[in-house]
Amino acid sequence: MEPENHKTKAVNVLRSRICDPKFIFNNDYPDSNYSKLKFMISSSVTEACNNSILLLGPRGSGKNAVLEVVIQDLLQEYPDSISVIRLNGLLHSDDISAFKEIARQLCMEHQLLFSKAASFDDNSQFMVAILKECGLAHKTVIFVLEEFDLFAQGKQRLLYSLLDAMQSITSQAVVLGISCRLDADQLLEKRVRSRFSHRKLLFLPPSMEDSQKLLMHMLTLPIDSSFPHDYATEFNTKVQNIIGDRKFKETLQKYLNVDSSVKHLLRFLFCAVSHIDLQTGFLSQESFEIAFLSIQRQPKLECLRNCSNLELHILVCMKRLEVKEKSLCNFNSVMKEYKTMHDSFRTSEYYSRSVCLRAFEHLLHLEMICFTDNRGQNLSVEFRPVKLLISSAELHQGLRAYNSCPAYLIKLMDREG
Repeated sequence: MEPENHKTKAVNVLRSRICDPKFIFNNDYPDSNYSKLKFMISSSVTEACNNSILLLGPRGSGKNAVLEVVIQDLLQEYPDSISVIRLNGLLHSDDISAFKEIARQLCMEHQLLFSKAASFDDNSQFMVAILKECGLAHKTVIFVLEEFDLFAQGKQRLLYSLLDAMQSITSQAVVLGISCRLDADQLLEKRVRSRFSHRKLLFLPPSMEDSQKLLMHMLTLPIDSSFPHDYATEFNTKVQNIIGDRKFKETLQKYLNVDSSVKHLLRFLFCAVSHIDLQTGFLSQESFEIAFLSIQRQPKLECLRNCSNLELHILVCMKRLEVKEKSLCNFNSVMKEYKTMHDSFRTSEYYSRSVCLRAFEHLLHLEMICFTDNRGQNLSVEFRPVKLLISSAELHQGLRAYNSCPAYLIKLMDREG
């Protein structure tokens, strides 16, 4: 293998891992949600019993990804014993469309002719009949209900019909509800709750320690013939040193404070891997810092970079009025503060009222400032009260990053901060 090739190959291997849910979530630890979910569903398949399970956790925590890995594994193990029906509460929350979609997917699965004109009762009876037939044929039907909490609204006829049909001795089905609401089971009516198995799997955001373990799992290269032994060993040592470094832990903690979901963490990891130096072929601390800065997008700071000098003055004036606890702030009060600043620092540039008004209106368009309410829409812009939509920290950071910003504005913000 050429020395240039294994470096590019390492990047490609790491990227493919990050995009492969099977590599991320497929672990055989008994306490993992993957192992628990696979055991529950496989028990229903092998022991011909019914089951209902809720997968609960915030968005991006891996609920769907783990479920898909489990279903794919079971389809390989029991190819003729499982059929999967998928519904989404955003599309099928009303009972009529839900039963029609179930009937359509069951017809496709069993190569039957689907009737669009079938009534609600026809589709409901058809589903019950198919469940009985599948039970007699020792075939498990898995119902995946995404956005489960939306199905738990209204009369909940779909959930009742599904769970009631599962009470039959001949039926063989698993109902899997996926929701980001941790209290989803509390939304169920009494008649539905009495038929529910009350099995729940919680998908919580990973802790700092779990995040570090995941990073090690994702970034460690195999010590085999895939890569030169010396290169793979050195790569893994460097990764271990980076993850154990105090500075890296601070960067990771800052990132997790924004969003600690697995999905967000993998995005950060993919960005860091994309910044591997192909000359050396190794990950570095800088790779993660660049990834952190590129992902931590701050639209207000981006807008500040495109603001004119006068617009920066207006923003600083508004911030000064805010600090002074002025109950009412409008264009006229901003102009008074602007004149006070000009007189205090004796600046050479002083813009006319009409030019300042155009800059003020441009800031409204950029949504750096906004009107405090919708009242007084008939009033002129100069008299309507406004408020800042940018924090002191963002304004201060933006002024420092602005190359042509007057030094006295930064001093003013330092004094106010």
